[in-house]
Amino acid sequence: MDINDLRSLFTVLAFVAFLGIVWWAYSDRRKKTYDEAAMLPLDDDSPFVPPTPQLTKNQERKSS
Repeated sequence: MDINDLRSLFTVLAFVAFLGIVWWAYSDRRKKTYDEAAMLPLDDDSPFVPPTPQLTKNQERKSS
């Protein structure tokens, strides 16, 4: 067994690991989780209202 056999074995193992990750990511058990995550940006019920700056008494005197 020389270095090229080890490289080939590593390539095959890496490919099998890649296929396992793809199978896990696209499995039906994960579909509900991914669908919920995809809808998160659209689920916000309240509109964004930027906060109003609060004036201190010192700033109110200067503007009067």
